[in-house]
Amino acid sequence: MKLWLLFLFVSLAAAQPQGQLVWSDEFNGPAGAPPDPAKWTYDIGNNNGWGNRELENYTKDPANAHTDGNGNLVIHAEPMQSDTPAYSSARIKTQGLFAAEPGGRVEARIKVPVGAGIWPAFWMLGNTFNGRNWPQAGEIDIMESIGREPSMNHGSLHGPGYSGGKPMTAIYTLPDGKKFGDDFHVFAIDWTSTSVTFYVDETAYETVHDTDIPAGTKWVYDQPFFLLLNLAVDGNFAGPVSPDTKFPQEMLVDYIRVYKKP
Repeated sequence: MKLWLLFLFVSLAAAQPQGQLVWSDEFNGPAGAPPDPAKWTYDIGNNNGWGNRELENYTKDPANAHTDGNGNLVIHAEPMQSDTPAYSSARIKTQGLFAAEPGGRVEARIKVPVGAGIWPAFWMLGNTFNGRNWPQAGEIDIMESIGREPSMNHGSLHGPGYSGGKPMTAIYTLPDGKKFGDDFHVFAIDWTSTSVTFYVDETAYETVHDTDIPAGTKWVYDQPFFLLLNLAVDGNFAGPVSPDTKFPQEMLVDYIRVYKKP
């Protein structure tokens, strides 16, 4: 009996290497269905470029965010008829519906689009965010890719005193000239109240501790954070859209999973 219990314990541990699953979306809806409204809501509009001179208008139209019937969420960006803003896209979030807490892992399996001026992201904002208190509420960028750097992912923390162009950040570069747009990759963080470790495909490439932030600034990652997915176009960070960038552009998300560590 003891040997059987030991085998069961080892098997369960192997089946749940990241800890206890507390929230997920596998995006298994039918083709053309919007994201699950019990899990996701939307940011809408252009909001004067969202602080970055972006050129997309976020909508809740299923054309811009939908499941594809094959287990993926599609965030779709395409040119609009009007010139301002120039593109339609989607930015979905769990604000008011779910917030992850320190002490676990947050991960997603994503295939990103590529092309100069394209800016997909999987990220988090502090649950106290009210539209005006950034970066005081905190931001964690788990996957932030820009089309002119198709082999690179940026993992960053933005907080009071280290934000905008001066975040706590590092870059992971795919080996052998591979591009993130060629296949799905898993982007993740392991997160405690005093540290955040960033991963791509289980390779840890950055750890930031509460003692690493600039002197006199504040660590704000000891609170719940909600999740966001979006596909931006143009803007300060992504740079201009190239004539060679093809539209429509689509980000595919296979799943998002949030675990609590034992």
